[in-house]
Amino acid sequence: MIVGAAQSDIYLPILKGKRIAIVANHTSLVRDKHSVDILVELGLGLKKVFCPEHGFRGDKSDGELIDDQRDSKTGLPITSLYGNHKKPTVEDLKDIDIVIFDIQDVGIRFYTYLSTMTYVMEACAENNIPLLIFDRPNPNGFYVDGPILESNHKSFVGMHPVPIVHGMTLGEYAMMVNGESWLENKLKCKLEVITVKNYTHSLTMDLPIKPSPNLPTFSSVLLYPSLALFEGTIVSIGRGTSFPFQVAGHPNYSKKDFSFTPQSIPEASINPPLKGQKCYGINLKNIDLKQIFADKKINLKWIIQFYQDFGNKDEFFKAYFENLVGQDLLRQQIIEGMSEAEIRRSWQSDIKEYKKIRAKYLLYPDFE
Repeated sequence: MIVGAAQSDIYLPILKGKRIAIVANHTSLVRDKHSVDILVELGLGLKKVFCPEHGFRGDKSDGELIDDQRDSKTGLPITSLYGNHKKPTVEDLKDIDIVIFDIQDVGIRFYTYLSTMTYVMEACAENNIPLLIFDRPNPNGFYVDGPILESNHKSFVGMHPVPIVHGMTLGEYAMMVNGESWLENKLKCKLEVITVKNYTHSLTMDLPIKPSPNLPTFSSVLLYPSLALFEGTIVSIGRGTSFPFQVAGHPNYSKKDFSFTPQSIPEASINPPLKGQKCYGINLKNIDLKQIFADKKINLKWIIQFYQDFGNKDEFFKAYFENLVGQDLLRQQIIEGMSEAEIRRSWQSDIKEYKKIRAKYLLYPDFE
């Protein structure tokens, strides 16, 4: 596969003579070279960098606010979009002719790079500045699954009426946001996507660099849609260990055959949930990834099992669960003891309608 950022023959004519800003982070690589360095070496007019959650170098803990800084290598100013504001301001875009977006996503609604892209699209539309997306493959782009976000749960971890696993690259998703008029005030962004050569939605891939501090392995990326549901509960998913999003545990879990103890890890989880407490639970570190690829679904059995085996069920869910899931129903379905199959059936009509919308914006051959 050849990512958009590697196709200078396509983007050079678009960028020559322009004053450029780029939204980038540690994942913005072409092999071992950063997109920022490539643009500078090509002699293009790169003026500034915007960075999302986890920072330009990808070394900031989840939720940690990020200050503006300056890139030590190029001297370019780096403006944080996860600090005192999440959307570029008029001043941020002053004297900019075009913005590039080049970040590796993982294809999940509550992964915040998606929301950053939406705010960048909105700012570009408001300031009549075109946006050029250097597209990248989606490692979870081989299926679509999960409840559709309801409007009353719109937040930075979910901005649009899409399922948890949306099955699109960022380039495709941006076209959908534009085409469905999901930007504020139904604005339209001047948008162009440089597509990934040789990518199809029937593929998945181990990423060359971890997309964020707590997704360090291929397993964690593929398990993320399922295990992230626990982040709306009192259960730890291994933040503060060397295997985040590969386990789930709590000190009061009834089954004691597996345990881990979260600790502070600089540049990943400074103050993880249940820090210093021995947690008992589920070990998925050695799960067969081929099975995940074959199943093509969010796995609900782990959170259902954990809830059923947990002692004090009244403490299990947090208020954040609904914003994460995007709807009100799932918590009650689990409490009532509904099976995974019954819960999944409640999503299907909405997913069917979403797939009709999604199909209009696909840039790559779809999965079967």
